[in-house]
Amino acid sequence: MKSETIAEIRSAARRGLAIVISAAPFGILFGAVAVDNGLTISEAALMSATLYAGASQLVGVELFSHNVAPWLVILSILAVNFRHILYSAAVARHINHFSLWEKATGLFLLTDPQFAESERRGDAGIRVSYVWFLVLGLAVYIPWVLLTVVGGFLGNLIGNPRDIGIDVLLPIYFMGLVLGFRNRANWLPVVAASAVGSVLAVHFVGSPWHVSLGALAGIVVAALMPVDDDREEDAVASNAVAEA
Repeated sequence: MKSETIAEIRSAARRGLAIVISAAPFGILFGAVAVDNGLTISEAALMSATLYAGASQLVGVELFSHNVAPWLVILSILAVNFRHILYSAAVARHINHFSLWEKATGLFLLTDPQFAESERRGDAGIRVSYVWFLVLGLAVYIPWVLLTVVGGFLGNLIGNPRDIGIDVLLPIYFMGLVLGFRNRANWLPVVAASAVGSVLAVHFVGSPWHVSLGALAGIVVAALMPVDDDREEDAVASNAVAEA
C-alpha cells in the first residue's frame, strides 16, 4: 500500500473518531428511544444501518409510535433529509473523479460532518479520494450502528442525556463545523438568515420543517449577495493551513 494511501486512511480515521465521540450519546439515545417505542433491538439496528440519518431516525420512530399515515412518516423524514440533496450537489465538485459505483456507495455515507469534512479538504486543495471518503464514512457508520445496539440494551438506564449534560456535544460539534467556514464570503449573513429562518419555521410551521426551511433561507441570502473573490481565496488558504 502506498504511503499516501496510508496517510489518507489515518487522516480519515482520526476525523471519524472525533465525529463518533460527539455523536455517541445520540446513537445510544436512538437505540433506547427505538426500543422504548416498540422496536426490537435488531429492528433499531436495521433502521440505523439502512436509513442512517440520526435526526430522521428519531423523527421516524416517534411517528411510528403515534400510528400516523405512512405518507406522513415519509414526508417528515424527507423534510429533515432534504438538505442531503444540497450536500450531494455541493460536494459533487470534489468527487467528480469517482466512478458511478464509488459515488453510490460513498454518498450513502454522506452525513452532515462527512459533508463538512469533505468540503474543508476539497477547499484546502487536497484531493478527496474514494479511500479517504469511504474510510471516513465507515469510521462513523459502523460505530453508529453498534451504538444503536448498545442503546437498545441499556434502554431506560440511560435516561435523558440532558440530565447529565451530554446533549450539548453534538450541537457543539455542529457549531464547530459551521465556524470552520467562517472565512467564506457572506458567511455571517448566510448563517444569520438560516438561524432566523429556522427559528421562525419552528414557531410558525413546526418541526421537522425548520431544518429544510432554515437551509432554504440561507440559500436565498447566499444567492442574492455578491461574492467577494478575495475573501474566497483567503478562505481556501486558511483551510489549507488547517488541513495541514
